[in-house]
Amino acid sequence: MNLYNDFQVSVYVASISSFLITAILCFLLIKYISNFSKSKNTQKRLNDFNIVPLGGVAMAISFFISVRLLGEADPEIVNISIFALAISLLGVLDDFFDLNWKLKLFFQLIFVSLPIYILDQKINLEIFIGIDFGGRVNFVFTIFWVITLMNSINFIDNMDGFAAINCSFICLATTILSFVFNQNYLADISFVLFASISGFILFNYPPAKIYMGDSGSLFIGFVFGFISILFNWNPTSDIQLYNSIAPVFLFFTIPILDFLTVFYHRIKNNISPTTGGTDHISHRLLKKGLSVRKILYLFIGLNIIVFLTIAATIIFDSFANIAFLSYIIIISYLFFYFQKLEPLN
Repeated sequence: MNLYNDFQVSVYVASISSFLITAILCFLLIKYISNFSKSKNTQKRLNDFNIVPLGGVAMAISFFISVRLLGEADPEIVNISIFALAISLLGVLDDFFDLNWKLKLFFQLIFVSLPIYILDQKINLEIFIGIDFGGRVNFVFTIFWVITLMNSINFIDNMDGFAAINCSFICLATTILSFVFNQNYLADISFVLFASISGFILFNYPPAKIYMGDSGSLFIGFVFGFISILFNWNPTSDIQLYNSIAPVFLFFTIPILDFLTVFYHRIKNNISPTTGGTDHISHRLLKKGLSVRKILYLFIGLNIIVFLTIAATIIFDSFANIAFLSYIIIISYLFFYFQKLEPLN
């Protein structure tokens, strides 16, 4: 008997472990790195640069330890884990040395494209557009999707608790749907990640004592990206739109909405999209007069609405296309609404 491979605990024990490990590591980071500062600071942000941004390190460590407690790892998860650690390390280097965006993008392309190629797992965009390109369009689109998602999570890490709370809702939604469709290992992984993020929220809820930093946002975005690829969305449905990409976008509404809002605003005003700023949707709502906590509650409500939309498309399968079209209209309205709001000075 190989005790290392045979050792296994329940998902509840693994999740409690994940929560506790994250909380303990965050506490230690706060205690022993009290005067953090970057080697250079060229970015304009709302966040306090003196707060340690290494919460992502705590979450990554606790996540991988706790997932291993679930038993012998699936080969796909092992490959994803290796590259997720590499992404987290890239984030740590950026947190400390503020790496050039071209260098960061170069390594993101490598760390994302390799596991997609090795695992041969892609989002099937070709079935949606009705043209067969031999999987090449799927490969390119999947790389684009994961990198966009990683940087979208990075974008919303701009206010106390904002990224962590939104990511925790994505984890819960993924957990529930994975369980409903008997994809239990993905459900377990999503719930363990939720527990890890929850341990971080204890110290990131306003006023924050620690930030997740690039090490956390890139790591979480990377894991989310591959969960969305590995998940067999509604396998019993005959609707190609729902089978291919619709639920993927539904899940990641807020990160993508913020990413598009900021990207459009900066391109329109000749501002580099790679520079940190206070033009995110959370900042615009602050400018409008809402408090940090009210903004968090507002987006908790939006997360609930999005999840109910997904649930409705599953329960009422024949209305999936109509529901998704309605969703696009609502999100388009929000996009133009946020564009009208002034950025925070």
